[in-house]
Amino acid sequence: MSEDSAQNTSSNSNPEIEKRRFILQVVQPGLAGLMDGTVSSLAPLFAAALATQNSKTAFLVGLATAVGAGISMAFSEALSDDGVISGRGSPWLRGIVEGGMTFLGAIGHALPFLIPHFWTAFIVASIVVGIELVVIAYIRNKYMDTPFLRAAFQIIVGGVIVLTAGILIGKS
Repeated sequence: MSEDSAQNTSSNSNPEIEKRRFILQVVQPGLAGLMDGTVSSLAPLFAAALATQNSKTAFLVGLATAVGAGISMAFSEALSDDGVISGRGSPWLRGIVEGGMTFLGAIGHALPFLIPHFWTAFIVASIVVGIELVVIAYIRNKYMDTPFLRAAFQIIVGGVIVLTAGILIGKS
């Protein structure tokens, strides 16, 4: 075995390199998907919910948003680069992770609209949004070394802006 291949073998099993690879290939695309799915779906879901005050309609809009956003983000990530230059690994793995997490982020606060009573569903969905934003802040803190309060502030501000837009549009 040559010296170069021995170094490559030992560096491939280095825990720091494995952690970096995991963050680049799984955590980062998953976090981007979760953030996008959670935040970008707030406006259409809550606008439709308030405009119609109908749980079934709100759920269908939320489901359509989650499916469409998940597919879009999966293709966007998978086609963004082949992973060679960026070192981010398999584009298909990243696409599946990002698309799946986008879907999960968007469907989470749509599911409460399966509750037939509109205002109960609306309140539960609002609580779910708060939980989702805290989970995102936790993941950013744990894997991206972002201080929790900073991560929470950043994601909550973005979420509140988009949610407010949805509420204003839905009430107009």
